[in-house]
Amino acid sequence: MKQGLSLRVSQHLALTPQLQQSIRLLQLSTLEMAQEVEQMLDENPFLERAEEMAERETFGLDQTDVPVSAGEQIADVSAPEVASPAPSSPETSSASADAGEADSLEGKLDGAAPVEESWEGDGTVEIAPDDSEWGGDAPARNSGTSDGDDTATAADLARAPVSLQDHLHEQARCLRLSDEDRAALYFLIESLNDDGYLEESLAELADAWLQLSGTPQLVGDPLNSLEEREALTQRLGVALQLLQHMEPSGVGARDLAECLRLQILELRNTAEARAALAICEQPLELIAKRDVKRLCNLCGVDDETVRAALGLIARLEPKPGRRFVDVERNVVVPDVIVTHAGRGFKVTLNPDVMPRLRVHDVYANAMRQNRGGRDNGGEAGHAAMQQRLQEARWFIKNIQQRFDTILRVSSAIVERQRNFFMHGELAMRPLVLREIADELGLHESTISRVTTAKYMATPFGTYELKYFFGSSLGTETGGNASSTAVRALLKQFIAAEEPAKPLSDNQLSDLLREQGIECARRTVAKYREALRIAPANLRKSL
Repeated sequence: MKQGLSLRVSQHLALTPQLQQSIRLLQLSTLEMAQEVEQMLDENPFLERAEEMAERETFGLDQTDVPVSAGEQIADVSAPEVASPAPSSPETSSASADAGEADSLEGKLDGAAPVEESWEGDGTVEIAPDDSEWGGDAPARNSGTSDGDDTATAADLARAPVSLQDHLHEQARCLRLSDEDRAALYFLIESLNDDGYLEESLAELADAWLQLSGTPQLVGDPLNSLEEREALTQRLGVALQLLQHMEPSGVGARDLAECLRLQILELRNTAEARAALAICEQPLELIAKRDVKRLCNLCGVDDETVRAALGLIARLEPKPGRRFVDVERNVVVPDVIVTHAGRGFKVTLNPDVMPRLRVHDVYANAMRQNRGGRDNGGEAGHAAMQQRLQEARWFIKNIQQRFDTILRVSSAIVERQRNFFMHGELAMRPLVLREIADELGLHESTISRVTTAKYMATPFGTYELKYFFGSSLGTETGGNASSTAVRALLKQFIAAEEPAKPLSDNQLSDLLREQGIECARRTVAKYREALRIAPANLRKSL
């Protein structure tokens, strides 16, 4: 094998750490971005929030009528106490007391009577527990010592959402049960899912209880273990009967049919209720298809009673725990806000989602001053801290670039979809990522990252940025119609249909053709399923 040297020229793309971070931040959602910021604040000491910095003290005529705060009053009162070496007034004991008396002093400034120097006594101003009219146990209404974070007002408690488990525990406290039965009922309540169903059988729950309690199942006497498991299953069965009689009706069911039966049993004993119970014993597919003729044969009731029973079942709640779900965690916070501005629209970033960060001035100045005076042993540490400082600057710059890119893309979308912001989704025009990328001089992948998990608040609601992009369908005039507008038109047709004679996919396709839009039946079915609209046979009312 012959050895030799050769020279070769090649090109390759290298992503710097700064560029990698910029790409990663661009595709993060608002929630993920907030978590990333919190993580960087914890890891990098050179990074801090801008709003945490105290504002500079202002002077001038505008500040003359500003009321003095409680903290300034405390400073004014405590200042002469420190200056005087041996005062004989009652403030002497207050100045020499421990730091805990600052709380009582603040309470006096807020609402209590001030201490008078002419008061004749033993020379102390400490408040005894029974000096108050109602005793020392009752806190002052305006006391400055109360911690606002730990104290909840009645309005806060009224606004706080009540979970399904809390609601059931409140009812369980009103029952007279033994400790074992109460523990079994508590275990079942905590085993419910968000919809109020028990997803596991009683035997599986009994095994889980034994594992949590540390009771061996396979070690020792197998007979005693089996007896203990059966006894625990029976106890859970008794607790399940108690749970299924609680409010909301239908809670604690193992499946949908049992949930419906529990709710029907709470109603009056009528012919429709008895027929509804019999229908719930049948396969649920027959109820979904509304196969009245077959249900009449299986249940042995007439056609009119079955229709009334199906109407009764339709009014039941299939998810008893639905109203206890905290809807606030599903609220979408928009990244961009679009408002009317004269004859046009104004696109602005949502200030609530923009983190205000800055480089810590104290640490940065300390690094700058120590640049030339460091010793040989601190070279490595100084280089590491310098790297941290550079990372903080990169992070702030990448965040600013992220929001600038979002604003540019959003402004281009608003300009292209101006008809939507004026007339609604029926006026949506076809738009693809390439058009925005060519206009802004960016790559399609960058536009895709920007429009994913980013939301825009419009006069018609909050939408994801990807919502404004859609394929085009041909029209009779040779133009193009947006798929989003076609879906909106389908919703309008279905909303105006007769409940007794719903429109089929073929009829919907014919209606679109009358509007000049060429759309096949399969495309109509695909759009209908994307809109979560049932087919015609399931939309037909009773």
